[in-house]
Amino acid sequence: MPSSVDSPAPARPLAPGPVPWIAMYHSVGDRSDDPYRVTVTPDRLEAQLRWLRRRGLRGVSVAELLAARVRGAGRGLVGLTFDDGYADFLGNALPVLRRWECTATLFVLPGRFGGDNAWDPLGPRKPLLTADGIRRAAAAGVEIGSHGLTHVDLTRADDALLEAETAGSRAVLEELTGAPVTGFCYPYGTVDRRAVEAVRAAGYRYACAIDPGELNGPHVLPRVHIGQNDTAVRLFLKRRLHRLRRRPVEGLR
Repeated sequence: MPSSVDSPAPARPLAPGPVPWIAMYHSVGDRSDDPYRVTVTPDRLEAQLRWLRRRGLRGVSVAELLAARVRGAGRGLVGLTFDDGYADFLGNALPVLRRWECTATLFVLPGRFGGDNAWDPLGPRKPLLTADGIRRAAAAGVEIGSHGLTHVDLTRADDALLEAETAGSRAVLEELTGAPVTGFCYPYGTVDRRAVEAVRAAGYRYACAIDPGELNGPHVLPRVHIGQNDTAVRLFLKRRLHRLRRRPVEGLR
């Protein structure tokens, strides 16, 4: 019988790591009619990224942030996400990101290429990126993730729709971009265990929520909504409160 010296030590489960700070944006442009408060102006985005950089922080895609944490190099990195894939991302957000040497994750809806935000009953209709626009964003170094096919509440979807919105959307995006799609974002931020299992089964390495409640792990990463009113003081408080109020994330370093 081999001695205890020769036997490998049992693997220890990965201890939960501090919750990453992931900022949630949507549209960047005109906010004169913005009932859901999902739009920031380019000038406000500029000021927010300036605030990050002056504090030694840099905005990156969620994939880059998580990979850096595995290497022990995540200090000073903040995840930047843009939901829905609004067409204004290319002209209004991307130039600002480049100026401040930041990257981001763009969660898009491949079932609505070139459409609009029809799921919002109030407010203006805003155009979404076309397939070519998504390719252009990917070519510029933006991580492309899935927001589902058509922006439906996954907690109310039947099995066929749930598979289409998760696995189906990933297949479309990978064919479009020619690159792996490893990130998912739950529409409306609504999530339950069944939706998490569908996302995991579809092959995504991580998924973003808003407030996952009792759920925990890399497939329900909490995020912080960032809006037009978030000036320096509010950003400081949001970052501090996020770290204090959120539990460590199981399965992340």
